[in-house]
Amino acid sequence: MFVLDAALRALVAAGSMGWEILWPLILGFTLSGVIQAVVRTERITKLLNDDSPRALSVATGLGALSSSCSYAAVALARALFRKGASFSSAMAFEIASTNLVVELGLILAFVLGWQFTVAEFVGGPLMILLVALGFRLWMRGKVAESAREQADRGLPGSMEGHAGMDMSVGGDQGFWRRLFSRPGIVSTSQYFVMDWASVLRDIVIGLLIAGCFDAWVPKVWLQTVFAVHDPGVAFVIGPLVGPILAAVSFVCSVGNVPLAAVLWNGGISFGGVISFIFADLIIVPIIIIYRRYYGGRAAFRITAIFYGAMVVAGYLVEIVFTPLHLVPRERDVTIVDAGVSWNYTTWLDIGFLVIGALLLIVFVRSGSWSMLSMMGGAPDAGHDHGEMGHEHGGVSHDEPKADETPHDHAGHHH
Repeated sequence: MFVLDAALRALVAAGSMGWEILWPLILGFTLSGVIQAVVRTERITKLLNDDSPRALSVATGLGALSSSCSYAAVALARALFRKGASFSSAMAFEIASTNLVVELGLILAFVLGWQFTVAEFVGGPLMILLVALGFRLWMRGKVAESAREQADRGLPGSMEGHAGMDMSVGGDQGFWRRLFSRPGIVSTSQYFVMDWASVLRDIVIGLLIAGCFDAWVPKVWLQTVFAVHDPGVAFVIGPLVGPILAAVSFVCSVGNVPLAAVLWNGGISFGGVISFIFADLIIVPIIIIYRRYYGGRAAFRITAIFYGAMVVAGYLVEIVFTPLHLVPRERDVTIVDAGVSWNYTTWLDIGFLVIGALLLIVFVRSGSWSMLSMMGGAPDAGHDHGEMGHEHGGVSHDEPKADETPHDHAGHHH
């Protein structure tokens, strides 16, 4: 009976969190779909062949526009690397496409507060600079050559098909005209549904883990672990522990935000929350993919450099934000309500569920359903899946060839 009661409390907490964050998630993925559908990002690899400030800036901007789940971002980064992009630029793209995207910013602002969103968009570029420095110092010579040889073998990881699809709308028409054209609406629905499909598992797992933490782990335990009664020790511990907790939680993308809220309520430092959120790129399954993509030695160095950059970025963000009084003092983030009631959250959830349903209807009626089965894919399958409805071109599972970019991968565009 005790076990059932504990499980029920965890499920109720997870469900309540899910209801609270539903509308900002739908809003974020809708805006992300609009950006990806209308903003074309092809023909850029030639700008990423070094780790100059321009190359890193282009990679960061492209990544922020190419919103992806963590697995697809890792696959796209390898595609860029295979085509001649520098390791640092490929990693800058990877970091930006999961940590500097609109849906993450919205959900952070709603769940934790706007200060965390600002911190994410300040800390993200800091982390990219730190990673570029780490790669310049420690990812070169034989290790880098071996990593490129391993990458060129094209071993499959995860979400390869999703990483290679480009449904964006071409043409010289203006932004709004392309967006509200029939191809623009269909393309937005495709990105919306497929982005949801790519991260839904992680969101559910993240909610369940956060629900278990909230229901089962006494807050006093977390306060002890995070040394809340000693600010100096708490400052040091938070960014060190945050990425480790993220790595073993197996949750990536926006799915770790609910758990970040539980940890914040439990006393982890401001910098610790930021480093925890950054760590979606060193969860255990992705470290295993790094090993397949680049070899064991490179995977170890990538993980170590990422971890160090996350830790330092967390410290720097807190050091900068504290004297500016941008670190929230309250630790009573409401992520679990007593129950669903007719408040503004419920009305917003209903409204955005209607929007999501309409986009799903467009997705299905345009003949795009078969695209979901192609999201896994294999990077070098060497075949095209043909037409999938005249609204969107055929989508290949092949990783980009030498004269393509990863986002220039569809059979043809709208």
